[in-house]
Amino acid sequence: MRGPKVPDYIRRLAIYVPGKPIEEVQRELGVSDIVKLASNENPLGPSPLAVAAIEKALPNLHRYPDGSGYALRKVLAARHGVDLDQVILGSGSVEIIEMLARAYLADRDEAVYSQQSFVSYQLAVDQVNGCAVTTPATDARAHDLPAMAKAVSDRTRLVYLANPCNPTGTYFTRQEFDRFLADVDDRTLVVVDQAYHEYVSRTDYPDALDDVRRGCNVMVLRTFSKVYGLAGLRIGYGMASQEVIATVNRVRSPFNTSSLAQVAAIAALEDEEWVRRSRDHNLRELVFVQGELQRRGVRFTPSVTNFVLIEFEGDVKELFVEFQKRGVIIRPVGGPGLVNCARVSLGTRAENERFLAALDKLVPTNAGV
Repeated sequence: MRGPKVPDYIRRLAIYVPGKPIEEVQRELGVSDIVKLASNENPLGPSPLAVAAIEKALPNLHRYPDGSGYALRKVLAARHGVDLDQVILGSGSVEIIEMLARAYLADRDEAVYSQQSFVSYQLAVDQVNGCAVTTPATDARAHDLPAMAKAVSDRTRLVYLANPCNPTGTYFTRQEFDRFLADVDDRTLVVVDQAYHEYVSRTDYPDALDDVRRGCNVMVLRTFSKVYGLAGLRIGYGMASQEVIATVNRVRSPFNTSSLAQVAAIAALEDEEWVRRSRDHNLRELVFVQGELQRRGVRFTPSVTNFVLIEFEGDVKELFVEFQKRGVIIRPVGGPGLVNCARVSLGTRAENERFLAALDKLVPTNAGV
C-alpha cells in the first residue's frame, strides 16, 4: 500500500540501538544467569529514598504531572546556584539534546561534535535535517578542542561536548575548556553533556556550571540515570541562561517528565549517602577492572567514568555474542577509531569478576603470567 511521501533525510535516519536487555538475551539464547554491563547503569540500584517517594506518589497516578516540574526545578536551582528559569527538565538528558537541535537548527544549520562521542548528537542533528560537522578525536580518544573550535563557522549554532565522553571515558580539563570558550564566538551555544560528572575525581575537571553562572553561552546537561540509579524513569535536566531555556521550552512536549520521575529525583538528590556510596563503589571497581585489564595485557582507554572502553583484536560482533552465551552483556561500539571496541560498564565485584572470567575464556591474555 502506498503511503505519504517520507522526506529523504528521514529515510536516511539511523535508529538508536540501546544496550541489549537481559530479557532479550534470555529469549534468544536461553541463558538464565545474566550480568548486564552494557548501559552504564548504577549496579547498586536506586536510592531507597527515591523508591519510598515513588510508593507514596502512586495513589495520584490518575493526575497529570506538573508540566513544568516546578518542585524539582526549584530544588535543582537552589542546589546549583542558578535561577528557577535557568532549569529545564527532560526525559533523560537525551531528550534535551534533541530539543536543542529542534530549537536551533534549521535550513542546514551546523552542529559540531567529536567523532568519538555520544551517538545521540548525530541522531538529533539528522532528525531535523541539520548539518553535522565532526572532528577526529585525539590519539588518546579525547575531544580535540582546538580542532573543534576551528570547525565552528558562521553557520554553527550548536557545539556538543561530552565531558566525560561516552563511549571513550576520557575528559578535558578546565584549562583546555577555557581556551576553547575563548576561541568560540559567543553566538554559538556550547552544550556540555555532563551525564557522568558525579564519577569524576580529577581536580582539573571543569564544572561547566561555573561558566553558566558567569554568563557564558553554555548549557549544561545532567541526568538521574547514572549515579542516581533512576535510568528506568527517564529524567534529566539542563541549565543555561534564561533566554536559552525559554527558547528550548518552546519545543518541549507537554508533560514530558512523569510525576513519579519528578518525586523520585527530588528524593534521590536528598540521599547524599547513597550518592557517596555509589561513587566510592565505582572508584574501587574502576581501579580493580582497569588493573586486571592491564595485568592481562588487554588494551583499553583509561576512564574517569563508570565504564571502560576496551579494544579487542578479534571481531567485536562475534565476541559480543560469545560473551552473551556466557551470561555477560557488553556494548559493541563502532565508528572512526573505534573498530572492534566495546564499552563495558562497571558492575558489582561479582559481576566484574564474571566479565573477567568470560574474557579469559574468549580472548588470549596474560592472565596466567
